[in-house]
Amino acid sequence: MGNSPRERILNTASILFHTQGYNNTGINQIIADSGVSKASFYDHFRSKDDLCIEFLNKRYEYWSSQWEIFISKASGRKERILMSFDFLIYMNEKESFRGCSFLNISSEIPDDKIQIHKTIRQHKNELRNFFIREIPDEILSAHIYMLFESSIVMGRLYGNNELTIKSKIIVNGLLKD
Repeated sequence: MGNSPRERILNTASILFHTQGYNNTGINQIIADSGVSKASFYDHFRSKDDLCIEFLNKRYEYWSSQWEIFISKASGRKERILMSFDFLIYMNEKESFRGCSFLNISSEIPDDKIQIHKTIRQHKNELRNFFIREIPDEILSAHIYMLFESSIVMGRLYGNNELTIKSKIIVNGLLKD
């Protein structure tokens, strides 16, 4: 856990949102598990929604930095994209097939949680833009992005990497050297 109350709250919420889901995690549990007072919680976060947005931002920073490191040794565009699927396999195994924190939370919350949905879309657009930058063909980049996203969802649903591996094979056939 982090040292400051804010870090402890955020780290605790990150674990709980990731393992229990957003709706199954209450503020009182976050406060108790992080060892802070209720007043301290509200000094740092106005609401659970604000905490969720901070969690999503930190989660994206972590996930994207790990992804960048993972694909950094790739020698070209095709290898970067294929290694991105290898990264999904790695993360699925590392995180016990928990799926995408962004999609998991999006599926739990109502439409009126506008700021949370906006944050999720922002980070998903950043991911999508990677494929757009790497693949100049608009339809092909959208196709591969959809295979990437669906690989995350199917890994969560089936608890294995079978469809991620098959998606990587499909992508390998779609991309020219």
